[in-house]
Amino acid sequence: MKTLQSPPRNGVRKKGDGAVYLRRKITLFRAISLIIGTIIGSGIFISPKGVLKNSGNVGLSLVIWVACGLLSMCGALSYADLAQVYVEFVIIRPGVSAIVALAFGRYLIEHEFSPCQAPTVAVRLISAMAIIILTALNCWSVSWTANFQTAFTAMKMVAIGRTENFQEAFDTNSLALDKIPLAFYSGMFAYSGWFHLNFITEEIVNPERNIPITVIVSMSVVTVCYLLTNVAYYTVLTTSEVLGSDAVAVSFADQTLGRASVVIPFLVAVSCIGTLNAGIFSTSRMYFAGGREGHFPPLFSMIHIRRHTPLPALLSMVPLALAMVGVGDLYALLHVCSFARWLFIGLVTFGLMVHRYRYPDRPQPFKVPLIIPFIFTTMCLFIVGMSLYSDPVNTGIGCAITLSGLPVYYVTVYKWRLPRRWRETFDLLTLKLQVLMEVIPQEIPTY
Repeated sequence: MKTLQSPPRNGVRKKGDGAVYLRRKITLFRAISLIIGTIIGSGIFISPKGVLKNSGNVGLSLVIWVACGLLSMCGALSYADLAQVYVEFVIIRPGVSAIVALAFGRYLIEHEFSPCQAPTVAVRLISAMAIIILTALNCWSVSWTANFQTAFTAMKMVAIGRTENFQEAFDTNSLALDKIPLAFYSGMFAYSGWFHLNFITEEIVNPERNIPITVIVSMSVVTVCYLLTNVAYYTVLTTSEVLGSDAVAVSFADQTLGRASVVIPFLVAVSCIGTLNAGIFSTSRMYFAGGREGHFPPLFSMIHIRRHTPLPALLSMVPLALAMVGVGDLYALLHVCSFARWLFIGLVTFGLMVHRYRYPDRPQPFKVPLIIPFIFTTMCLFIVGMSLYSDPVNTGIGCAITLSGLPVYYVTVYKWRLPRRWRETFDLLTLKLQVLMEVIPQEIPTY
């Protein structure tokens, strides 16, 4: 396929001479901020109810929160070993962005309409505005985006940093072992986001050293913060109050802060906007890599000639995310997207074990013991199996959406099978969009 290229100087393109390629601007501190900011979103404010409900008592729920953190660290280390995500598709990632955006819109204006429910149209418009503004920020500058993420991560720690004295928590009267896997499901949702690190490996400074450090530091910080936050919840609120609340953080604030509790919805919104920004930043890099490998249209693998950002990959996410925001039902989107998310994450870590078996002697700068991906893969597949049993309708919808990626794969990977007229039209459209967006393929490999 023909694409526009900028002419090299003296016949050779070198780093530093104005060549177009993704710069390594993500330092260790920025990488840690990105992962913490991606993980700490709406989950910690809505998952405690599900964990407590299915664990049966406060003490076991705290154990499950720690276990979920350790499992997430196993998954993150496995992804760092594999170094690349091979199985993704075009619907689920924008769906997750839509979930976080809707949570942001709801919490931002919830207090203004209390005790009534916030208008659905207003929530959708604010959510759409957040997606558009953050996408524009990501298109403009990598450094600005990283600094924005660092600032909002610091604000997130204020949102979840309050603790209270711990009181007696264990009570086995309501313990039901068959529901514990569902408690893990809720807890793992709150930790989701660690896998975004692999989408930006080409932009991380000294990745061999910084990626493992980022995983260990960020997951440790998040696990401790989540544990302390739940200790505070369970100390101030009774079990029935936690189970009866759809927004545990707001209920907690009402009892501890009084009139000052008005600030909590704003802080939750801050947490969501940071997660949304991190998701847009990292997911666009997945689209970028997919376009380069031929799994997405080649336009997705191109970079703006001055901003050095993957502009087409960023813009391609916006229509799908806005369409899903239009659905408006946060929990329906959550249930639909969760099935595919954990299925493919489990398959990726299973692929790591297969890869290690086939190439046992291949040198790598970073390797994890095989027991780590084995434990994580087993848990992922178990969670998926439980969702098939407990929620077959939404799981079936998620499966159908997953299969919708097949036409995209056929059109991009096997486009040579399409009629000649279609291929010529596709190539012409790509060239026109290149000129319009001022993008070209990167001139220096960063992979």
